[in-house]
Amino acid sequence: MKIRQTAPPKLFIGIDIHKRSWKVHCATDLSMGRTFSMSPDPEGLREYVERRFPGHEVSSAYEAGCCGYRAHRCFEGYGWCSLVVNPADIFRRGRERHTNTDRIDAQLIARELNDGRLEGIEVPDRFREQLRSLFRRRNDLVKDMRQVKSYIKMQLLYYGIEVPAAYDNDHWSHGFRDWLDGLEFEYESGKEVLRRRMRSFRFIDREFREVSTLLRRHTKEHFQKDDMLLRSIPGIGPIVASGILSELGDLRRFNNIKQLAGYVGLAPGIYQSGDTVRHTGVSMRAHRLIRSYFIEASWQAIRTDPVMQGYYRRHQGKNVKSVIVKVARKLLNRTLAVVKTGVPYEIGVVE
Repeated sequence: MKIRQTAPPKLFIGIDIHKRSWKVHCATDLSMGRTFSMSPDPEGLREYVERRFPGHEVSSAYEAGCCGYRAHRCFEGYGWCSLVVNPADIFRRGRERHTNTDRIDAQLIARELNDGRLEGIEVPDRFREQLRSLFRRRNDLVKDMRQVKSYIKMQLLYYGIEVPAAYDNDHWSHGFRDWLDGLEFEYESGKEVLRRRMRSFRFIDREFREVSTLLRRHTKEHFQKDDMLLRSIPGIGPIVASGILSELGDLRRFNNIKQLAGYVGLAPGIYQSGDTVRHTGVSMRAHRLIRSYFIEASWQAIRTDPVMQGYYRRHQGKNVKSVIVKVARKLLNRTLAVVKTGVPYEIGVVE
């Protein structure tokens, strides 16, 4: 009797990706396969697969990390089914939780891929990926600005120099900057330290303004409709809108607010054991950068939107941090609604 093959053999490739080398585990639907190291070259892996596993249906996966999505795009170009996965989604049994090597990681990814338990993260298109880098560059500059301001104020405090009451606030006006430039020290070395710190401050300030302008311009050019919809919501300005569109992608991919809140990290954590049920605050798994932006935008929304203001006042007397998270969740719900419906938000409309 002649045996006829009814389905192509399958190959599952788990890869632990690093800058200088890859640890690769290749397993088929019939065998455990083998693990080997190779240079970080997608084309070299394709040649290996074609030579050793001709005719196989190939699926590959690796953890999201600093090496980005180049390998994923190459694998998809070869016709493979490729996934980039969140490291937290890879299930580890028993002692696997306490043992971590590149070989084990590659084997676990291949096993989970074979068992069908992996779900890939959303891979952005190239423009959105590079807009995201510009948004993160702005956030790096915010941290640098905060640091250099702290150094300057620390120097004034150390030498006992009191800041005039008119300038003693978080806003560094041009008058305050001129006052700092005019400070005199007993020795030139002290003056030189302040002068160089002010030079760093001015460079970061100029860079921050230029990057913010570029971010607003690129967002408006490429996502004009969604940018307009988001900015109609009180509390969401051009920078927050740019962050939402670059970091979260197209919000229409989320089926409901529960999915979006879980992704951002504004979903409540729950612990249940028998009759004991308690809320453990917001989920630890979160997009921390965007969550912080929504929290910040919520304070602005309370000041400018009567509906949000009334919602906040109804919860007054409780823990302020938990109340503002509730407001942020409501703001997130509003964000998803305007994008999905395509209707700008109107201030004062009761939801």
